[in-house]
Amino acid sequence: MQPDPIRLGIVGARGHVGAELIRLVAGHPRFELAFVSSRELAEQRVSDHNPAHRGELRYASPAHEELPALGADAVVLALPNDKAAGIVRAFDDANVDPVMIDLSADHRFDPEWHYGLPELTRAKYVGQRRISNPGCYATAMQLAIAPMLDALEGPVQCFGVSGYSGAGTTPSDRNDPDKLRDNLIPYALAGHVHEREASARLGHVVEFMPHVAPHFRGLAITANLHLREPMAPGVVRARYLDRYVDEPLVDIVDDAPWVSRIAGRHHIDIGGFTLSDDGKRLVVVATEDNLLKGAATQALQNLNLAFGLDEFAGIPDV
Repeated sequence: MQPDPIRLGIVGARGHVGAELIRLVAGHPRFELAFVSSRELAEQRVSDHNPAHRGELRYASPAHEELPALGADAVVLALPNDKAAGIVRAFDDANVDPVMIDLSADHRFDPEWHYGLPELTRAKYVGQRRISNPGCYATAMQLAIAPMLDALEGPVQCFGVSGYSGAGTTPSDRNDPDKLRDNLIPYALAGHVHEREASARLGHVVEFMPHVAPHFRGLAITANLHLREPMAPGVVRARYLDRYVDEPLVDIVDDAPWVSRIAGRHHIDIGGFTLSDDGKRLVVVATEDNLLKGAATQALQNLNLAFGLDEFAGIPDV
């Protein structure tokens, strides 16, 4: 007998990450869509907007208090920041407890929610049903810095550049192709939420300077790490290989990785390891698709773990 499907609801399915989740669920051996909510697309067929989905399911626009009755085993909140609280409250009030994945920053600093960056926090997952998905930049920064954490001296500086899909679908200068053409727009150069997130999770100060570029998807961070003691290139590379040897979604590469080579892929590339002449300054480059390993793919890892499945089920690159 085939096991029963696991029913998944997506709140905020119109956005870029919601669309990626629909594609991933369409290829997953156990998950199926219970509902997809979008005010703008309400009553339209999901398959008309996302051909990966096969079936007659339509977008809906239920009120928050209606969501608990829709029969989802898991709910993904693919919403902008500061929008999750009312939905979480509706499930609490109805005494309905699905697995809930919040893709926003709303619960990344909440100790009652598991912080789900599996490559670094998998051992801390003990069945929690409320899971906070890390930010895209915060994922790249943490994975790039973690193998060197015990050797650092002083803050780590991270220069970041992402495609404009990271700015969401609400119109702004940062997702306007005309304003971005032949341009690079800096923003939130101190105190960005991903700076605070990476610093808090690593227990080490990270200074982050984000920029948005004219391409649509994919991000790169260049991390500048100061070391307490001189280190040789082979030792540095061995640290990264040893740390991620069993992680199929982390690739360690020799040259500095390119964004164009990560777009549409589900893993993160880390490489370009460069040391100063005195061996006490290390520069590392990491690239990832902000919509996939930076969001939807990581959500699927967390969902698989929550339901006791193979963590990488339904992830095409593995």
